[in-house]
Amino acid sequence: MALYLVQHGKCLTKDVDPEKGLSQEGIAEVRRIAEVAKGYNIKPAAIGHSGKKRARQTAEIFSEALAPPEALRQVEGIKPLDDVTIFASELEAGRTVMLVGHLPFMERLCSFLITGSIEPPVFKFQNGGIVCLERFPENGNWAIQWTLMPNIS
Repeated sequence: MALYLVQHGKCLTKDVDPEKGLSQEGIAEVRRIAEVAKGYNIKPAAIGHSGKKRARQTAEIFSEALAPPEALRQVEGIKPLDDVTIFASELEAGRTVMLVGHLPFMERLCSFLITGSIEPPVFKFQNGGIVCLERFPENGNWAIQWTLMPNIS
């Protein structure tokens, strides 16, 4: 089972867009990462996103590129300050999914799955990047398998 964690793409400021939708730079970076993921044959069964506009737009771009068999859907429990322990306990074993959300939730979920604690962070997320976690079926432990980030500097 793989779990792809994505922080939404770069967004507009509230004074430009009160809903903080993706900026042109954010759209371009997410499209680039989505095309690279497609080239690597990344195939999530489903893509879920928080209810915020920037997460939905990011998820739509990934969905267009990766064409998951299940429809794009809003997921509850992945808002920035939601409890990762509750969400982690509800992850379905054996399903490969992509989640598009926000900090600090994504960093905390990653840390919790890897170490059992939400602090300290085990990976520094970037807007529009993917962190792939793999679950070992023999013991249920998680590990970071790979990452794909817009910036490597």
